[in-house]
Amino acid sequence: MKLITVVLCGVFTGVDAAAPADSLPQARQVFTASIKPLLKTHCIQCHDKRGDNTSDVILSQFNKVDSLLADPELTRRILDALDSGAMPPEDESRLMGDQRQSAVTALQVLLRLAKTDDSDVTHTPVRRMTRFQYNNAVQDLLQLDVEVFTLTERMMREYGNYYQPASGKMPDQVTVGSRPLGKSQLIERRLGGVTPYPQDLRAEHGFDTQADHLTLSPLMLESFMKLGLSIVHSPDFNRQHCGIWDSLFEPPTGSPLQAEIENRLREFLTRAFRRTIDPPVLARYVAFAQRRIRSGSDFTEAMKAVVAAALASPQFFYLYDTDPQLTASVDDYELASKLSFFLWGSIPDQELIDLAANGELHRMDVLSAQVDRMLDSELSKRFCDSFPAQWLQLERIISSAPDPKSYADFYFSKYNVSMHMMIEPLLLFETVLVENQSILQFIDSDFSYRSGVLSAWYNPESKVPVQGPVTLQFRRVPVSDRRQGGMFTNAAVMTMTSNATETQPITRGAWFATVMLNTPPKPPPANVPLLAADPETVKTATLRERFAVHQANATCAACHLRIDPLGFALENYDPVGMWRDTYRHGQAVDSSGTLLGKHEFTNVVEFKDAMLLEKDRFTKALAGHLMSYALGRKLGYSDAFALDDIVTRTAAADYRFRSLIKSVVLSESFNPAGADESVMREPLVRGESK
Repeated sequence: MKLITVVLCGVFTGVDAAAPADSLPQARQVFTASIKPLLKTHCIQCHDKRGDNTSDVILSQFNKVDSLLADPELTRRILDALDSGAMPPEDESRLMGDQRQSAVTALQVLLRLAKTDDSDVTHTPVRRMTRFQYNNAVQDLLQLDVEVFTLTERMMREYGNYYQPASGKMPDQVTVGSRPLGKSQLIERRLGGVTPYPQDLRAEHGFDTQADHLTLSPLMLESFMKLGLSIVHSPDFNRQHCGIWDSLFEPPTGSPLQAEIENRLREFLTRAFRRTIDPPVLARYVAFAQRRIRSGSDFTEAMKAVVAAALASPQFFYLYDTDPQLTASVDDYELASKLSFFLWGSIPDQELIDLAANGELHRMDVLSAQVDRMLDSELSKRFCDSFPAQWLQLERIISSAPDPKSYADFYFSKYNVSMHMMIEPLLLFETVLVENQSILQFIDSDFSYRSGVLSAWYNPESKVPVQGPVTLQFRRVPVSDRRQGGMFTNAAVMTMTSNATETQPITRGAWFATVMLNTPPKPPPANVPLLAADPETVKTATLRERFAVHQANATCAACHLRIDPLGFALENYDPVGMWRDTYRHGQAVDSSGTLLGKHEFTNVVEFKDAMLLEKDRFTKALAGHLMSYALGRKLGYSDAFALDDIVTRTAAADYRFRSLIKSVVLSESFNPAGADESVMREPLVRGESK
């Protein structure tokens, strides 16, 4: 062990990522001293193609350091499995704490050595806008004061304009509505007659921004053309609702027609296409408008046709990098779009375009200031309307239907308490962002927002009042009972991860692994045995005992050893999120377990304490979610270094949420043209927590 530690310390401190070839002899020394013995002793038995096993990772071929350096993605997978405690499994020879850390450190060194040039940067494929982004982009481009679509994916409706992020403070009381579950909450001012646009599907364990899901068929391209025409020909598309009507559609007086069209379209197309418009492109659109006028259309109708054509252009609805060589560089216009679609779900405003045109946006100080400005804008509400609901998978609460006989208080009239439940985590997210609080509030918050219904729901001795289903009043309340608060012990998550009559510890564990740790488990095999459900077994056996059959199954055991402790830690919450100490037949609830194979706990409060000990792991998980959402792709091994830098900087800034977001934007993965390691090591703190 001493030899390994000495070697690792020497290599780790001596490695320079900019000159990996100089460290290759040291890498071989690390591999020989640490990695190779570990693979032989703890891994090859199950990960050998000659063995009788079902693993899809074959390690027997990696007997030299060059093999691992040549396959950095596999190196990253091994690193993640060791670091998370997933491997070796509990029924195999376990690694001691110092052995595991030494191996993790060595693999981190090897992974950094494998990243040798810009070709290792993972690039985002071309993707179209989501429906949510398209709605926002058209609104901002045309300065509409109405919606283009009714967006069911925007789960919470705001009343009274309470979201004022520049103030740095959320109000003590807010009025909101549940758009998918509340009465009349989808009725709003919108453009009538607009062609439908189907809602985008959320990727498994991901977001609806993922490029591999946002393809465009010929049929959908045709629908985009019809969509643009339906927008400009809507009876509601007029001076009253369109803020740029006078500057774009109103016929000119006195000026030469061609010059007037050119000037108007240059400004409009620059915003629409998010970059300075090329003269040949501008000339085509000007000529198109002139042809329409010569053929008998009036000026307004001709300009409407131009706008419809622009909205149907791939330069508008596609998000892409223009560099054909796919190098690490991203020009400032692309950076402006990447930033605005991340934080505003829409096109860049004029300030971002101007900074991009001057080649200043990629500079760290400029980009940092823009993140502050954009998060202070009310447009950041769109980020709150999109990211947290997808991150937490809150759409699952919509279809939750607890047994009416067992949980009669859940229902009232044609509505149910889930409309209140879904609001709580969304308001917690907004508050932590607006007030720049620590992201550790997502693990264990000392406050929440509760309606009268929810306040009674968490207090079994209270009678649950009927409130809604139109607008809901939520008040900010302190949370002193640590069994409540945070993102994973609220009633919404507990309800949506249960079935009609029972909790589902495996579903809860899989949700926790995916959402809070960003380590989604593999899908279960097809031959999973059914859970025993005969009445006698249900009466005499606890859920933990009934699930033991899965751990006994060799094909199931590896995943269950990881996710079962996460799910059973939450077993004191019944199928509708209420606390219980016993099951309905009197058996005591056992919520004990071990987190990541090293933190033992006996109840959910100790489980939260264990998660707080792993706060850097949670920070990395949340950073990974944010980065995947922002970049529209799965993360690759080259992003691991950016995530490590993000965690370091966020920790130095007391884990404040805005610092985390800013660190994501300033990372090499997001802004490769401006990444400067000397700057990246500085913590990002803008004043005190508000």
